[in-house]
Amino acid sequence: MTGPAGRALRLTVFVGEDDTWHHRPLYSEIVHRAHEAGLAGASVFRGIEGFGATSLIHTSRLLSLSEDLPVAVVIVDAEETVRGFLPRLAELVGEGLVTLDEVEVVRFAGPGNAGGEGGA
Repeated sequence: MTGPAGRALRLTVFVGEDDTWHHRPLYSEIVHRAHEAGLAGASVFRGIEGFGATSLIHTSRLLSLSEDLPVAVVIVDAEETVRGFLPRLAELVGEGLVTLDEVEVVRFAGPGNAGGEGGA
């Protein structure tokens, strides 16, 4: 979201770490497509434990044999931009949970940045 602070939409895609798209990690493909689509940014967060539709618990604990940990891709941008990205996302996510949340973007300008009140 390159504009001013205000209302936006947060898109969160929950997939498994081992999910792939044409031999590439699915989360990475989502990030690259979001970049190509001009979205403001995308971040990938790796979970340490969780379960999904299969009800199989995945964990990062050393004694566990599970490695397909949960991964969340989070994108925040203007509502129309995020909604415009959904068809491209639908091509990728076969089994995964996608959520949309209204959010408020707050921008902070540090000391010395134009428009920032900065200083202590």
